[in-house]
Order: sequence, then C-alpha cells, then structure tokens
Amino acid sequence: MVEAGPLVGIVMGSKSDFKVMEGAGQVLSELGIPFETRVSSAHRAPARTLDYARGAEARGLKVIIAGAGMAAHLAGVIASSTVLPVIGVPLSGSALRGVDALLSTVQMPSGVPVATVAVDGAKNAAWLAASILALSDAPLADALRSRREDMARAAEEADKPVL
Repeated sequence: MVEAGPLVGIVMGSKSDFKVMEGAGQVLSELGIPFETRVSSAHRAPARTLDYARGAEARGLKVIIAGAGMAAHLAGVIASSTVLPVIGVPLSGSALRGVDALLSTVQMPSGVPVATVAVDGAKNAAWLAASILALSDAPLADALRSRREDMARAAEEADKPVL
C-alpha cells in the first residue's frame, strides 16, 4: 500500500498506554499501512482531543484507534466528533483490570458507534482497521487473506504430534 500520509490514527490517553498500543502500530507497519500516533487525554486536554478528531478526516485519516484505561472515554469523545470509524481499545491499567474501560467503551449511545475490541486488544484493533481499509484496497484485501491463510497453516502445524 502506497499512500502519502497516514491512514490510521492511533490515539492513547497517556504515554503509559504506549506499552499496549504499540502493538497496533506493529501490525499496521507489517501490513504497510501508514499511521500516526498521538497522546491526547479526553479529560485532561479535551479541546486538543476534539481538535484532533474534528481534523482527522481532512488530514486523510480513514480510521482511528483509541485506547484508554479506567472509565476514561477517549474513543467515545473522538467518535462524537467525527464520522470516521473509531475502534476503541479498553486498557487494563486499573484496579478493575479493564472492566471499567471495557464498559465505558462498548456502551455507546445509538448513532455514535465505537467498535470495541478486547481489553488490551490493540493488535486486533489494527487488524480491524486493516479490514476496513481493505474494503477499498484490493491489494490490502489480498494481503489480509494471505495472512489468514498463514495463520491457519500455523495452527494446523501446531496440531501435529511433537514426538
């Protein structure tokens, strides 16, 4: 895939979230999908977060992946300010081990959807973003099919006797 600018935005509520969210960047890099990474808190810097979301489409982004922990609602705030698909990654950095983040991410009001992956599921968020982009990118769709076939072969190989 050859594009001039980033197609996916990866946003996290704080720098400490990078340990999990870097998995999304790794997957996107492997697939050749250009992305940008930002730290922006929906609660500590709401104006900055809203500006990011409102300008994303004009900057050429097609999908936003947003990761936050506790009940911080980064993905929801972003989704409220753009029509781009937003994929929420609930993060486990709280005493509730991410259940609070999961519920605040998945329980969106009708008309403001956030696709939500598993707690700490940044890699799957990137795979989902790639699937969304593949709807209008045949070579990327072929690459995703090939990766799935590779995964299936690896699973079959793992089932063979080890002795």
